Amino acid sequence: MVSVINVKDLAMIYKAPVREAGLQAALSSLFRRTYREIRAVQDISFELEAGEIAGFIGSNGAGKTTTLKILSGILHPTSGLVSVLGFTPWHREPHYLQSIALIRGSQPIGGPGELTVLDSLHFQQLLYEITDTAFQKNLTLLVEMLHLEPLLKRQIRALSLGERMRCGLALSLIYQPRILFLDEPTLGLDVTAVQMMRRFISTYSHQTGATILLTSHYMADVETLCKRIVLIDQGTVKYDGDLEELSTTLSSYKLLKVAFADEIMPLWSMYGEVIEEEPNKVALRVKRSQVAEVTTRLLTELTVIDLAIENPPLERVIDQVYTEEM
Repeated sequence: MVSVINVKDLAMIYKAPVREAGLQAALSSLFRRTYREIRAVQDISFELEAGEIAGFIGSNGAGKTTTLKILSGILHPTSGLVSVLGFTPWHREPHYLQSIALIRGSQPIGGPGELTVLDSLHFQQLLYEITDTAFQKNLTLLVEMLHLEPLLKRQIRALSLGERMRCGLALSLIYQPRILFLDEPTLGLDVTAVQMMRRFISTYSHQTGATILLTSHYMADVETLCKRIVLIDQGTVKYDGDLEELSTTLSSYKLLKVAFADEIMPLWSMYGEVIEEEPNKVALRVKRSQVAEVTTRLLTELTVIDLAIENPPLERVIDQVYTEEM
């Protein structure tokens, strides 16, 4: 496969003005300002292949949105090399801008409320110089995937929030960009809309071959859509690889979920750390190196009805990175 996104040693440093409180400090700052450096991104490197969906995750302030803004050409980095489809993003060449889309949150359709949805899409066609043939092909695809047929002739001001969100997606994708940067695409959506969004992202990538870099604080988005994740913390890459291998790489324990028939509760501390406990059910936190031994003892010493060995939830693994408890 061919790499379409190449990031090497990317860094972004902001200068933020600082001053003491009070009138005198405020007056002094008019003539002499003091700044402090904020390192939003530090030496990030990764590559994405064509058609790949990768999760780009990290805590608030980790540098995710800054990186996406650099990749989409909104920000100019302090240092590092970036190539997307062979372009340098911050040069903002027309052919590049016609090949990418940055979608932040559940982005509703904008524009004058008197316009119909179809009018807005035709206006986008003019802006991006889409041929009639390509426009009709893309429109047919998006109408089918987003169920837009009943909405095309309606005015924007008459749409519900969910309808505006679906139409906003169509507006962002009517020129069929090859690269999608999705920043929290399910933020603020209800359960039904979240499921629709996840299905749409998966189907759109499959049908168009688009490459997608996705950020989300909802780990279910990442687990549902991404086989690979790039995990950053405090502006640096902490992990880049297969999602299924993340727990193995970053966590030293597994979860043993046991259902048993014994009436007398065992002393669970002999087997591991209790995470959850119900009548005749328990979830134990056990070191990976001890899983085989503990499992054998459980099966020998208890009347086990069911036993499952699982990796810890993704949220807990990520939390270990943030709190440095690994």
